Amino acid sequence: METTLYAPVKAFLETLGFTVKGEVGGCDLLGLSESEPPIVVICELKLSFNLELVLQGVERAAAADEIWLAAKLSKKGKGRESDARFRNLCRRLGFGLLGVSERGTVEILLSPEAPAPRRDGKKRSRLVREHQRRRGDPTAGGGSRAPIMTAYRQAALAMAAALVAGPLRPRDLKSITPDAPKILQRDVYGWFVRQERGIYALTNAGHAALLRWPQDVPGGV
Repeated sequence: METTLYAPVKAFLETLGFTVKGEVGGCDLLGLSESEPPIVVICELKLSFNLELVLQGVERAAAADEIWLAAKLSKKGKGRESDARFRNLCRRLGFGLLGVSERGTVEILLSPEAPAPRRDGKKRSRLVREHQRRRGDPTAGGGSRAPIMTAYRQAALAMAAALVAGPLRPRDLKSITPDAPKILQRDVYGWFVRQERGIYALTNAGHAALLRWPQDVPGGV
């Protein structure tokens, strides 16, 4: 029962200087500071960290100066409290997180004053670059089983289509993509084989890939 969390969480909030009472206006815990007007702190309790707990915090946020979400710590430390996505969500919302152990000790997992996660500039750039390099919109969103038609795969398929007519040099394929030499050397999909120094041909796997993803044979090669 969530009520087993009430006493330790109340004691924790009282150490912060709040007068705490339970079940006030539907809030699990409501704390007020002695200042005038008082600082209003609301804490919601759940036996585990989950989306419903976050939604309760969202519902209370308009009436509070500070929101805490408290739940039992998972026994093996593999619960939502260890999930970076969950913590980052709460950081963006400005919610604090409290973990309550089996012994009733309270641990601050996240302060409501913690700054929101910084944007990842490198990841953002990778996403923008991939979006700009793809030809058309080849893969429907929401799937997980079929291979994703990335810009890299599109370029490799275009090169494979050019090699159907016979072996070519990397520089012959640069009109398709400037990365042709790298794609041939890395051969991520096993579609290309070096017949001799500086000459590449298509493997059986490459022919099979073209049957799965037919390509227009590029001109000018």
